[in-house]
Amino acid sequence: MINTLFPNVDWPKMWEAAFETLYMTAISTILTAIFGLALGLLLFLTSPHQAWANKLANWLTGAFVNIFRSIPFIILIILLIPFTKLLLDTIRGPNAAFPALVIGAAPFYARMVLIGLREIDKGVLEAARSMGAKTSTIILKVLLPESLPALVSGITVTCISLVGYTAMAGIIGAGGLGTLAFLDGFQRNRTDVTLMATILILILVFIIQWIGDMVTMKIDKR
Repeated sequence: MINTLFPNVDWPKMWEAAFETLYMTAISTILTAIFGLALGLLLFLTSPHQAWANKLANWLTGAFVNIFRSIPFIILIILLIPFTKLLLDTIRGPNAAFPALVIGAAPFYARMVLIGLREIDKGVLEAARSMGAKTSTIILKVLLPESLPALVSGITVTCISLVGYTAMAGIIGAGGLGTLAFLDGFQRNRTDVTLMATILILILVFIIQWIGDMVTMKIDKR
């Protein structure tokens, strides 16, 4: 039945492409969470009335985030080709997609982190400061725990965006379902290949959203 509906699909190649997409999404999500969280914390802590209040540092960080958040991903991939080549000595394959994926997604997640941190009750922060808590203690004991549901919800949305980014990265030969859909599906006029790649991407997105919603519900004590 499946072979009748998808006669041109090379299943071993399809599963390999699905694994590459999963690999790119997982690694880039981890790296994005790290760098995005660092940028979001820096934006928050350098803003007025915070521990590291500094107009210049806040402006520079905000400008970096806004610039890279605003560049369309397909253009960002092209702009980063020289950097990727210098860093990895190649622009093809799943690993070559990581610089563009992380640089494209981390600023987006940083803004979501900032929104989550701003929603924390100011009274909780003031209480921690009045007890003489260090900045590191405030970050680990107040900021991160209090904003955790928002952080998880944000990384879920970002992870789903990264799935779409990996598909776009496939156009320059990054591998995964995007490459397969473009080269074996679109360029060879095999609609069934493109359709199956799309179905697998949708399934991955639904699973990520389900996991993210479940985790958010478990940790949200409000």
